[in-house]
Amino acid sequence: MKFTRHSLQKMEALFTELGYVIRYEKGSFNSGYCIVEDRKIVVINKFYDVEGRMTVLVDILLGLEFDPAILSEKSAKFYDQILKSEEEKEEAEG
Repeated sequence: MKFTRHSLQKMEALFTELGYVIRYEKGSFNSGYCIVEDRKIVVINKFYDVEGRMTVLVDILLGLEFDPAILSEKSAKFYDQILKSEEEKEEAEG
């Protein structure tokens, strides 16, 4: 999957549908991001480029537990693309 501004916008929309707020701020994040679970806020290092932001958001998304049925058709399709891309990446690595 290519990480572009357009895919970043799709990812941000997906997180919005899940009830999360994404904020880009500076801070001392060891992993480049911070999640405030009880408030559903994701804070990402604002100095990350599009690829870095997408990588972080994919990592977070894969760790979330949710019912994909709550997503809009567009976001569900994008989510499926992400899962497929990650599966292909894992197969290639090992």
